[in-house]
Amino acid sequence: MDKVNRDGLIAVIYSPGFGAGWYSWHGIEALMFDPNVVGMIEDGADPYEIEKYCERRYGTDHYFSCDDLAIAWIPEGTEFMIHEYDGSECLRFRSEMRWNVA
Repeated sequence: MDKVNRDGLIAVIYSPGFGAGWYSWHGIEALMFDPNVVGMIEDGADPYEIEKYCERRYGTDHYFSCDDLAIAWIPEGTEFMIHEYDGSECLRFRSEMRWNVA
């Protein structure tokens, strides 16, 4: 899987705004890291352009909400998950999660 790696930091795409989530709505792991989408976000591409790229690359049977995309740069090898509430996504890191034990 292709990922953007800059000085040991990996680009992770997510949607912090409320409404429709990004990864939480399409569930495509490769699209969470897609270098083309990272480049489009950094270049300020129109969300419609990003959506059309995603449909060409990943198919039209998914919903791609591209209006509020952001990039988180996290250290390579960091275990994380994308948590979603009402469409607003955030990254949660395994190292910061406290587990209960029975």
